[in-house]
Amino acid sequence: MLVMKFGGTSVENVTAIQRLARILNHFRDQQLVIVVSAMGKTTNGLLECGRLAATGDVIQASERLAPIADLHLATVRELAQTDEVEQLESEITQRFASIDLLLTRIAAAGDLNPALSDELLANGELLSSTVVAAALRSGGLPADFVDIRAAMITTDDFTRASVIFEETDRRLRATLSQSLAAGTIPVTQGFIGSTLDGRTTTIGRGGSDYTASIIGAALDADEIRIWTDVDGILSTDPRIISGAVKVRTISFAEAAELAYFGAKVLHPSTLLPAMKKDIPVIVCNSRRPEVKGTSIVRAAPPSAALVKAIAFKRGITVVNVSSDRMLMAHGFLARLFEIFDRHETAIDMVATSEVSVSMTLDDTRNLEVILAELRQLGEVSIETDQALICLVGENLKFTPGIAARLFSTIAEINVSMISHGASAINLSFIVPDRSVEKAIHLLHDQFFSDPDPSTFEDHSAAESV
Repeated sequence: MLVMKFGGTSVENVTAIQRLARILNHFRDQQLVIVVSAMGKTTNGLLECGRLAATGDVIQASERLAPIADLHLATVRELAQTDEVEQLESEITQRFASIDLLLTRIAAAGDLNPALSDELLANGELLSSTVVAAALRSGGLPADFVDIRAAMITTDDFTRASVIFEETDRRLRATLSQSLAAGTIPVTQGFIGSTLDGRTTTIGRGGSDYTASIIGAALDADEIRIWTDVDGILSTDPRIISGAVKVRTISFAEAAELAYFGAKVLHPSTLLPAMKKDIPVIVCNSRRPEVKGTSIVRAAPPSAALVKAIAFKRGITVVNVSSDRMLMAHGFLARLFEIFDRHETAIDMVATSEVSVSMTLDDTRNLEVILAELRQLGEVSIETDQALICLVGENLKFTPGIAARLFSTIAEINVSMISHGASAINLSFIVPDRSVEKAIHLLHDQFFSDPDPSTFEDHSAAESV
């Protein structure tokens, strides 16, 4: 049994959905569960509507909603079976009428609060899955729309809800196994869920990957395929390095590090459920399905390549705390980290000396209140417009000379923090944001000038379809 997730660019229009249907026809002899994101830029469009409504401008919000409705109606008219079109048009029209009512509620509240935001944005996935299921039926595949909210049970931390796994796994098995046993293909939504009392939630941007992994783990799938608009996991961002090469196979641990430290191809949480069940995750390009993607497995084959990939995060803030109370004291770091824990703010990197601590953040929503509390512990300063660069590869920690080779390559770029040794497969450091592209070019030339063909493949070799 295969779980397949198709991202927004893989369902963005008629052509993309037709391509999706052709891909699934190659797997029609297997049990399939399909997870889809919202069509194209629907999520951003709905968010814009919500923000306009929150200012009281319901008329402009409705005008902005109209082309989103037109896109879905036009798509279903072209892709659905003739005898289904009228019913589907009615369903989609009713959903947009309910969105209009929701915009009125947002305007009355004068605020797009997290609960209302989740209720609004969930419509993108509900609409796209309706359209995709209809398109698959028109192509001869027995597809059924399944509302995931009845099974994906979460906390009420709106916009970034946490999945309640025991309840979710039980409900997913009951709901999806019923469709599979009937010989149909469930087409369901990523990104969304609901609380135990039925309020709609979302599990954060990029959460569709995570949804697919959760479903795959609950159903003990043979494989999870993430269909996106790139050929797999590349040696670095192809927008910076046009000659980036594709990694053939990578370990769960390496892929998780890359996702956490900025690689856009996977949501950082995606791999956790799959790792627990040892289910391979394959990252493929829906625009070039003939290209074999990147396989993510528990243990990758031995490789001659020292570095598998380079990831980066921009917009990093470095927080520095200095205090004489740290000297020969215990418990200071516990008090410091408790502040970040209380404000639900993750720290990426930490460096310490006898009397100071430096930490990096990419989530600054609660920064001001955190800084106010940190000042009770010592002197505080921040550095903004920084970037974190991360090299990932097997046994980086145990390779003599790797640090010398790396930092001599970027000797002209100021490095303010280094993390090496905390992980056997990760070497990370901080540079000014303005220096990111220069550093990536230098490092890619250094470590990928002669890529190992057993580990990497030139992803530009195949023609687009």
